[in-house]
Amino acid sequence: MNQEFFDALRVMGEEKKVPPAYLAEKIANAIVVALRKDYGGRDIVTCTIDVEKEIFKVAVHKTVVEEIEDEYAEILPDEAKKYDAKAMVGDTVEILLDTKQFGRIVAQTAKHVIRQGIREVERSQTLAEFQSRNRLLVSAVVQRIDPRTGNATLSIGQSEAVLPKLEQVPDEVLYEGEHIKVYIVDVKDTERGPRAMLSRTHPGLVKRLFEMEVPEIQEGIIEIKSISRQAGSRTKMAVWAENSEIDAVGACIGQRGARVNKIVEELAGEKIDIVKYSDDPVAFISESLSPAKVLAVEILSEEPKVCRVTVPDSQLSLAIGNKGQNVRLAARLTGWKIDIRPESGFYGEEETPPAESVAEPDEPQTTEA
Repeated sequence: MNQEFFDALRVMGEEKKVPPAYLAEKIANAIVVALRKDYGGRDIVTCTIDVEKEIFKVAVHKTVVEEIEDEYAEILPDEAKKYDAKAMVGDTVEILLDTKQFGRIVAQTAKHVIRQGIREVERSQTLAEFQSRNRLLVSAVVQRIDPRTGNATLSIGQSEAVLPKLEQVPDEVLYEGEHIKVYIVDVKDTERGPRAMLSRTHPGLVKRLFEMEVPEIQEGIIEIKSISRQAGSRTKMAVWAENSEIDAVGACIGQRGARVNKIVEELAGEKIDIVKYSDDPVAFISESLSPAKVLAVEILSEEPKVCRVTVPDSQLSLAIGNKGQNVRLAARLTGWKIDIRPESGFYGEEETPPAESVAEPDEPQTTEA
């Protein structure tokens, strides 16, 4: 029986990638619990399972006494000498149990514990795999798409995770079997098991793509200060280099746009504005409204951060952007509320500025390292 038992443990360990010693420990603990009730619930049963030495031993430990008060935990000297010839009153003797007598208990316990042990190991392995990739960009394969919710189940390495419809790029169509890149926003260990929160819309995805494509960012020569993104449409990214001789923006764009174009292609044509970061809010706000030309920036309030920007009349629509997109992303990028005004001070027939010319910063979309 022992040989078959250990062979089965090894085979199971290889198939499920679960250490046999781990399963052996779980089985031993479960056998002790199962047999303890036969001894009045006393904590006197031990089980040793050594996979390497193929030792399977179950024993009861009883104290040698002159008069028995607890039949479960005590034994008389004459009886004790059957197990240990030198046993004396006060000693503890080990009584080996014949494992064949409780073969069914072992089999049932082993079956249950192996299942539970495999689930626990797989859960810990999944959690470790997700945690090692937290806030990183990973490659995944689309396994299936829920026709009702639109949620996509992805395989990441040996694990599976769900990409919610809300975290998918608008108008992007995913296909089963397709290879895609996703950003792991967070990892949580829930009652239902490890859960990786995935996103294709998070600004961190853009940051990681640039880290992969631009060596200067990987090496720390260029730093991404902040990113604001409207997934599927436009992204603004502020970059900075401590060495003033380094063109941080140019390095991210690449020769003839080679670097940024690869990322645009990965993002299915999403436009990317790369601007130069500055500690000077006036300079940074001016840059953030690119490609529009800015004539002046007036700081109205430091707390809350509010400014007024003047642009040429011909640049007003460009500065605001379609449905206010450009100024809105600029506000998120800089953390400033931006009020855009035309140079002439007139908005045509309108007496008040259009609503989209004033953008709140919302929550600055900075990305973690």
